Amino acid sequence: MTDSRQEGLPVLPAASLQDVRALLCDADGNLFPSEEPAFVASAEVTNRYLRAQGIDRQYTAEELRLTTTGKNFRTTARDLVLEHGGEVPDLSPWVAEEKRVVTAHLHRELRPDDDVLAALRLLGTRLHLAAVSSSALSRLAGCFAATDLDRLIPAELRFSAEDSLPVPTGKPDPAIYLHACTELGIAPAQGLAVEDSVPGALSAVRAGCPTVGNLRFVPPAERAERAAQLRAAGVLAVVSSWAELTGLLQPVLDTADHAPRAVQVAGR
Repeated sequence: MTDSRQEGLPVLPAASLQDVRALLCDADGNLFPSEEPAFVASAEVTNRYLRAQGIDRQYTAEELRLTTTGKNFRTTARDLVLEHGGEVPDLSPWVAEEKRVVTAHLHRELRPDDDVLAALRLLGTRLHLAAVSSSALSRLAGCFAATDLDRLIPAELRFSAEDSLPVPTGKPDPAIYLHACTELGIAPAQGLAVEDSVPGALSAVRAGCPTVGNLRFVPPAERAERAAQLRAAGVLAVVSSWAELTGLLQPVLDTADHAPRAVQVAGR
């Protein structure tokens, strides 16, 4: 285990941990390395969508990853068509198609990650675990099954900005974090968010959740810049691995009265 109190490693202010009862985990790029393969599949649908709107501009998977990480397809599709002077159509069929294509691709590509699994098993002894994502629930289901995370964060503890809200939205809107906290019966200050992207960090911070940036699945060449962006977005600390996050939360693990009780999720 990494000790966050070792020299050179991040430390969270004690006040930010004393009330924490839940770990609110972004999914894509945080619990599993889904960003790159997802954009490979999503680019094909995105380019078909743009052609259907009379827009000739075509995007590579890498272009989309670098410019839209943290946004869901609904938000990306709207923003791209507006950027090119088009009118936003009914996005429902395109959202469904992108969901279908990307979910199938991720289910084939993703594998369990021992570091993530070990950290969540340990942190789950003291904190409630939940996923708070911009992605659709069906996409999350495929990813969680492929990465062996189903038992650690079951379906009833996954919250989607696409499917869980009365009106679909996406990060950086704080709505999905506020919704997750309400459903879990906690105040935002009691939910520690873990995010890899700037839109995700902004969503959590704006909701009032103490937030940690996680670079575990960020490409190494992009980590320094991403860390600076996450700090500017208001995260309390930035870690490079799930083991480092576990060390950061050692004060919570050392506190016996933090053992989680059963969660009754509202409306489930």
